[in-house]
Amino acid sequence: MVRALRHPQQRLLEPASSGRKLTRSVITPAPATAPAVPPRPHGDLNKGTLETINGLVDLIWPRTQPRRSLRRAGLRWLLGYLEGHPGKTWQQRWIASGLNDGKRRIRELTTGNLRLDRELGHSLLLLCCLRVIRPSLAAFRVNSFVRYHEHFEAAQNDPDLERFLTLVDKHETSGHFKRCARFDVAAALTTQGIAFADLSAEALLHYAVATREGGWGAGYESYVGHLAWRVMAESGHFPAHVPATLRGAMRAPAMTPAELVDRHNITDPDIHALFVAYLTRRSHDIDYTTLRDIAADLCGKFWTGILRVNPAQADLALTPENYESWRTVLEIRVDGLPRLSADAVLTTIRAFYLDIQGWAAQEPEMWARWVAACPIGSRETRSQAKTKRRAKERMDGRIRLLQPLLPAFVAAVTARRDHLRDLLTAATDTEPDQELTVGTKRYRRLFTVGDARHAERHGHANIRVLDESTGRKLNVTFTEDAAFWQWAAVETLRHTGLRCEELLELSQLSIRQYARPNGEVVALLVVAPSKTDRERVIPMTADLFHVIATIIRRLTRDRKGVPLATRFVKQERITSEPQPFLFQRTIGQRTEVITPETLRAELAKLSDALAVEHPELAGCRFTPHDFRRLFATDLVNHGLPIHIGAALLGHLDVQTTHGYVTVFQEDVIRHYQAHLAGRRAARPGREYRSPTSTEWAEFEEHFDKRKVELGNCGRPYATPCEHEHACIRCPMLQIDPGMIDRLDEINTDLIARRELAQTKGWLGELEGIDLTLRFLKDKRADAQKSARRGPTSLGIPAIRI
Repeated sequence: MVRALRHPQQRLLEPASSGRKLTRSVITPAPATAPAVPPRPHGDLNKGTLETINGLVDLIWPRTQPRRSLRRAGLRWLLGYLEGHPGKTWQQRWIASGLNDGKRRIRELTTGNLRLDRELGHSLLLLCCLRVIRPSLAAFRVNSFVRYHEHFEAAQNDPDLERFLTLVDKHETSGHFKRCARFDVAAALTTQGIAFADLSAEALLHYAVATREGGWGAGYESYVGHLAWRVMAESGHFPAHVPATLRGAMRAPAMTPAELVDRHNITDPDIHALFVAYLTRRSHDIDYTTLRDIAADLCGKFWTGILRVNPAQADLALTPENYESWRTVLEIRVDGLPRLSADAVLTTIRAFYLDIQGWAAQEPEMWARWVAACPIGSRETRSQAKTKRRAKERMDGRIRLLQPLLPAFVAAVTARRDHLRDLLTAATDTEPDQELTVGTKRYRRLFTVGDARHAERHGHANIRVLDESTGRKLNVTFTEDAAFWQWAAVETLRHTGLRCEELLELSQLSIRQYARPNGEVVALLVVAPSKTDRERVIPMTADLFHVIATIIRRLTRDRKGVPLATRFVKQERITSEPQPFLFQRTIGQRTEVITPETLRAELAKLSDALAVEHPELAGCRFTPHDFRRLFATDLVNHGLPIHIGAALLGHLDVQTTHGYVTVFQEDVIRHYQAHLAGRRAARPGREYRSPTSTEWAEFEEHFDKRKVELGNCGRPYATPCEHEHACIRCPMLQIDPGMIDRLDEINTDLIARRELAQTKGWLGELEGIDLTLRFLKDKRADAQKSARRGPTSLGIPAIRI
């Protein structure tokens, strides 16, 4: 049974059995609170004599006589030097000497004896280990101590520290990283003057952050404290709300609604309170990323823009002039380029106004004072439908381009993974500077000084080769690992159609099996809730099962099981509980799930790498969502009912699945011909007779009658004019761009008539003229747009004569 730590919360230093829940907890870096009684493993040495200190040093770290004499001389000189500075204790004299500022190394002091000069660093090490001196972090890290953690551990007599060292020793990682964890804890305890039981998450985070900012990690600043934190978190030393990894604790947390508003420097306290209240209410049903974007639209693009137009604006009631001026500001980004997302911003602002109007009926005391007419009409947001159609067209064109290339792409990805795997196997058994041939390529094995140092620290070196054909050096260890995960992602995505986030959430716990009544066992893949917040189950094909099994075999090749890893959920700025995620990688001391951004970048690099050796793949880049659309298109085009495809893709609405399906040209022709055949078969045959001469002449005459002064009338065949030839007001009128000058004449005449009507008081006539002028303005804008657009080719085949 593991004994309890001497900790105020009585936490046990033993492997924790329960997982960690998603948390928004913020760990603020701060040095540990100075204990009432500082750690004194060998009594109070603040005023200890030279003889007492030398006696303890000889007892704890015995040495041979020549070395012991030199060590005693170093301690005598250093303590004598400190005695020359004011203070009652050794710590006070150390601070008064100026060495605690970290601007000078202890070895910069000169004794007149070269051997003694070199011994001063070791003398300071011994005084720190005995807790005679507590240096600042800067003073500690500026001095290079050899194997400090070993000396420190031997002098502490701390059972809690000893149990921590036992857990570190059992951890599955290299000896170098274990030594780093021991050193990090020893350094934190020394510089903060605490025992291991008082080393809180805030204190260790402070040590890690300060070390990075000071650049004192000897080139490994990004890895400082990682393994120490992980062992302390897994053992239960930290409270349950503390993130399982140091990286999770260092990530910027989700900002509160008030903090999101504060980013935009809104000085009006009432407007500031309004936005905070609105965002707080919306935060309950949307994720953090969406909330952050809404805050940026409301506070940044909207209100900041309004104040640029009207600095005195104090409410939401905007004049038409101010609104139009703001729209002009919105259309241009800060860098001077046009804003492509202006329609989305308008939708957010319109929703803001309508939300307040709706909430005011329920909570008038909170929202009624802010109710105002929405300056954004519904017509202004309808253009989003057109934007979505254009985006759908672009995506369909992209899928039509990628679909024929998919088999070649998959084959190239698999061949690349197999080649690098064979290269890694062959190069591992090859001596340095020896040639080897894998497939049709020749390589030469490399072994650098850095590889030797890596092998000394970690027990093995990265495998590097020189490609003889290109002269490029290749780190096969890293490249093969990246190629494997690229292959695993491509295969899993194309066989499942998962979203990027769903793929990265797959864990060993996602694999289930179902026994059918006939005894057949079906492998299932359980997909965690994503956008629809509904769990779904996908039957695994033999190919998909092979991919999942290969991933698990790789993760467990040097372990008893799939290691636990954390996943950072960017949408909520939170870190998940440790789970046996499938798409995880270990880099240095960190084991984390691949991020969506990394996955997209890896697929982009993969596409570029394949294009070098496969010219047919040049110019195409696959993204994770491309495979989802290809999967949906393949399902539906091969006859799978659309509602089944929607279930597999996790769509609640079948129309969403329709949006994912790309219909190819041959499918359009085939379905259209089948549609015509069915319609013709269902209707009387007399409807398909040849027209008479009279009927054909009447048909041609209809188009002649549609020609008017300003252009053409678009009314259907055999229909009369419904507007009594008031063409300017008629939506069917299609203005000829050549008649824009005539529109100007009509506009001038209408203005003159309006002035006369206003003078005479003909209010009825005035209203009609205003309506005509508004229609004329719209017609003129449409004509000018047609003139700029020019002719459009419809792709109609020419008749050969």
